[in-house]
Amino acid sequence: MSPTPLPPPHEPDAPRDLVGIGIGPFNLSLAALAHPLPELDSVFYEQRPGFDWHPGLLIDGATLQVPFLADLVTLADPASPWSFLNYLKDRDRLFPFYFAERFHMQRAEYDAYCRWVAGRLPGLHFGHQVDAVRWNPERALFEVDFTQLDSEGEAEALGRTYTRNIVLGVGTAPHIPEPLKPLVDAPGVPVIHAADYLAHRERFLTAEHITVIGAGQSGAEVFLDLLRNRPAGREKIHWLARTEAFAPMEYSKLGLEHFTPDYTRYFHALTEPVRDRLVAAQWQLHKGIDADTIAAIHDELYRRTLHGGWPDAVLTPAVTVRTAGRVATTKVELHLEHGQQGARTRLTTDAVVLATGYRERPLGQILAGLDPYLLRDSAERPRIDDQFRLALDPSVPGRVYVQNAELHTHGVGAPDLGLAAWRSATILNSLTGKDPYPLPRRTAFTTFGLEPQSQVPLARHTVQTLTPLVDGR
Repeated sequence: MSPTPLPPPHEPDAPRDLVGIGIGPFNLSLAALAHPLPELDSVFYEQRPGFDWHPGLLIDGATLQVPFLADLVTLADPASPWSFLNYLKDRDRLFPFYFAERFHMQRAEYDAYCRWVAGRLPGLHFGHQVDAVRWNPERALFEVDFTQLDSEGEAEALGRTYTRNIVLGVGTAPHIPEPLKPLVDAPGVPVIHAADYLAHRERFLTAEHITVIGAGQSGAEVFLDLLRNRPAGREKIHWLARTEAFAPMEYSKLGLEHFTPDYTRYFHALTEPVRDRLVAAQWQLHKGIDADTIAAIHDELYRRTLHGGWPDAVLTPAVTVRTAGRVATTKVELHLEHGQQGARTRLTTDAVVLATGYRERPLGQILAGLDPYLLRDSAERPRIDDQFRLALDPSVPGRVYVQNAELHTHGVGAPDLGLAAWRSATILNSLTGKDPYPLPRRTAFTTFGLEPQSQVPLARHTVQTLTPLVDGR
């Protein structure tokens, strides 16, 4: 791949067309698709010193739950130089990938691919912490204040950028349930979120007894990794889940159509109460466990029975942690309740991994300066239109877009990597007022409502009319 040409010099006070806040996969996708648009002057800021995608969960062999076509750009622009296939070509790995016949890439490989893109795209500024966003009515621009950080994460310089538009891609944060928050902050017995698992893995492998809480994909991967590395017959692992079962992720062909633009448009058009009910009910679409991971766990457990006896591993669903506390300074006591039996018990353990998921990072702090202009729904959440723009007071002509902060308005596809390129293209089409990325009008065989949302029926028995040649041409 040829080196990326440097952008023209930018005047310090000249407004940008777009400022991106956060550089995770979604804003990286937007930056990659914005790169070839000469009319769009954009810059992206990220607090971390470099691209870093879930480093604590890059467990050997763990794969994405989406095909490799769900990279940063392909589903909007298959010819983009920032595609996963072009990354493989640049690394001279295209033929090995071809013969590997893998439709789902490993997480570590996805992280390496994103780092490759982030290291080559211009306009990405790592080590820049955005402190505040304000609307300047006199200049009719947004002001973005930031702090430039040194290699130690300490403040080095202050700066301000003016921009016509903003896109927020600040991602999600690890969620710690209330009963367990005191344990995470206290020293002594290791209690960590799964997001930090690899950094503490060796310590956990030497613990006498381990408890994993949470039955999503991360919990399953952590449990499997621990199980594979504990002595047979002396595994001493508990795996607890709040869900009614260790349930597989919905991965049928028609079930996957909930992650299409068609379903996103349908969901957005529903009423707020219906949307809230659906989000709660559709957890298995994106919070279940990959069937291959479930099979691998069962295979490992079964292998440990070959010489008689059962592995010392307890897998219990339908359990909630009511309270928790430390016993002396070396153990944790979990007070458990079984939802179906109504029974309660206590579990003493030496280490706890919280695979309790992630939550959208609150936008209140970063958007405090825009609060007077924000329009909200009945639950005080930001209203977001079908082009991923925050609803602002009409006195603000600038636009603020969001990525992966719209679960309540756009449904289960909000955090899904498979919709990243489509959402980025939608935002860029909206920003430019053009269609640099023509998007499909129909993407699913399912018609989700009685009134299809922007769907085009498949042509039937189309008769092609030939154009006669004129003057031999």
